[in-house]
Parts: sequence; C-alpha cells; structure tokens
Amino acid sequence: MKYSRLTKEQFEELHQEFINFLATQSITHDEWTNLKVNKPELAETELDVFSDLIWEGALNKAEYIEHFAPQHMYLFHLDEANMHAIVVNVKNEDIDITTQEGYNWLRENLMDDNVEFLQADKDYSEDKNLDKFKMIEQGAVITKGELYQYFYKLIN
Repeated sequence: MKYSRLTKEQFEELHQEFINFLATQSITHDEWTNLKVNKPELAETELDVFSDLIWEGALNKAEYIEHFAPQHMYLFHLDEANMHAIVVNVKNEDIDITTQEGYNWLRENLMDDNVEFLQADKDYSEDKNLDKFKMIEQGAVITKGELYQYFYKLIN
C-alpha cells in the first residue's frame, strides 16, 4: 500500500465508488461478502488498492495545501514542476493562530513587526504525490487556495 487505508467513514462516503471499483474487478456483492468471510486477506488487499486509487486521484487534483501551527501558516501552491510556499510567521509566542482569537489577531495585524512573510520554491522528489501525501499526514489539508492567493497578492 502506497498511502494509507481510507477510514470507515471515508469508505461509507465512497460506497458507490467502491461498488463500481469491485465491479471493474468482476466482483459481485455475493462474492465480496464471501471474500470478507473466507479470504479476509484478499478483501484487505482490495480495500488497500481502492484506498490508493482514491488517494492518487485526490492528490493528482490537489492544487493547494495549507498547514497551520501555533505561530506559523504554511500555504503551498502545487505546480506541475514544484511547490511554491508562502510562510506566515508570528514572532510573538503569546499569539496562537490555530485559535480563533489568534487568527483574528493575525488578520488585524498583518503589517505588525511580529508578522513575517517568507516565500520559497521546493522541488518534488521523484514521487510528487507521495510528497503531497506526507504533508497531509503531518496535518496539512487540501484547499481551494483562497488564503494562498490572498497572501500571494499581498506580498507580491
């Protein structure tokens, strides 16, 4: 398995897609029920393959990823060749931008001396989707890029 298995909730959300996936494998409902009981290791493999397919599709489509930490906001634009990062650093350790209060402070004090903006490009490794996935595993989320675009316009 390349990524991670989807959660029970994710499988429930993707129930129809999973049925379609099994159909492409020529596995009927009865055969699936039988597999789960009599060949659980094979059923587990099918769940893993489906999970990887879903992750691969989501990661291929992802254009923006964000990650928040108490004093840092990491905003990534996922280009074809590399990732462009915008990092917003809050130098005041009393401000925690992962809270509503701290985030509101940041919004109202963007030009404060305690706020620093950095930009950088980062090349992908040989497997750019795995690079994206590792960021998600560390707490980043795929977004539509509104924050990235806002800060890109602000600092460029």
